Order: sequence, then structure tokens, then C-alpha cells
Amino acid sequence: MDLDESRREYDFGHLDRQSLSDSPFHQFQKWMGEAIDSGIKDPTAMCIATVGKDGKPSQRIVLLKHFDEKGLVFYTNLESRKAMEIADNPAVSLHFPWMKIDRQVAIEGRAEKLGLSTVLKYFVSRPIESQLAAWSSPQSRKIDTRSMLEDEYKRMQMKFAQGKIPVPSFWGGYRVVPDQWEFWQGGEHRLHDRFQYSHSADGGWVINRLAP
Repeated sequence: MDLDESRREYDFGHLDRQSLSDSPFHQFQKWMGEAIDSGIKDPTAMCIATVGKDGKPSQRIVLLKHFDEKGLVFYTNLESRKAMEIADNPAVSLHFPWMKIDRQVAIEGRAEKLGLSTVLKYFVSRPIESQLAAWSSPQSRKIDTRSMLEDEYKRMQMKFAQGKIPVPSFWGGYRVVPDQWEFWQGGEHRLHDRFQYSHSADGGWVINRLAP
């Protein structure tokens, strides 16, 4: 399949240093709000990249569930491939592809496991169907048929039919603590605007414009 002619112009807007917040967290909050307001489907969806013991990277989409100046939070099966790779190497990268508004945000940092109280508070807020799904799926492991997954879901429905659903011991969450951010705004003629936030020696942030 030849895709050489698949192109478009990026003309949604521009980004300059004067319009940026001094804090990447405040800038991300602003852009996240605008992404939500724009009607993008799943604006909280982010690609997380991890690296295995063999040095090979892997990526998948997860949903951002909370963020503040401590970091960005997501939840997952602790026996999944991503969790196994984070256990060996907590360095990860995140990517938000908001192409409807010609924007991207890339984040590099370290993933830290969340405490049980935080995990419990979120787990009980999930729909019952999602709680049951957490118990039913051996994430990242090989299964023979979809019916096996559906049968396990039904088994969990019966098992927990009479009471609250506890948090699985193999389920939890992570906070990604950023040490570098990049905000990308598409520009005409491929002259995109890119700004990088990196930690300064005094604990603040240094902002640099990058060539597209």
C-alpha cells in the first residue's frame, strides 16, 4: 500500500513561548481541558511505552485517571506485560495524540506503584462490570478462545453475586512522575511548534523550543 500522497495541512493554530505556562502541569491541564471541550473521543487515552529485559520496547493504550503535580495516574493488571516490564525498568514514556486539534503531548518519567488505599478508592468507584472484568482477564496471557474469557466473567458474576467485589491482589495502579515534557502544535508547511520542559538544577523547569 503506497501512502505517499496521504497528507494534509496542519493549520489549527500556533504555539509560542509567551502563551506557555511556566509549569508543564498547568500547561497540560489547559490542553487537556481544551481536548475534552473539542469533543475528541477518549481524550484521556494515552500510549504508554515500556522496555523489557531484552531491550525491546512495547506500547499500549491506557486511560489517564488522575493527574496533579505529583504525576499522572493509571490502573492495570499487575501481572500484565506492562507491569512486568515496569518492575524491571520503571522508566516509561507517555503520549497523547490529539490530532483532531493538531496537538500532541509526550512525557518521559518513572512509574511508581500506588498504595493500596488509593487503588481501593478507585476500584470501588468503577462500574461493577469493570470490577468483574478485572477478576476475569489474565491480562497479556495466551487464551484459547473468547468463550473462555466470557465463561470466567460469568463465574465471577456468580461468585460475587451476594456481596461487594474485593480488589484483586493482582490489580493496582501507577503514578508516572515526569522528568521531561514536550508540547507539540501542528504548523503550516510542516513548521510545527515544539516546546520541551526539562528539570532545572534548582528543581524548577527549563523551557526550550525544538526544531520540528
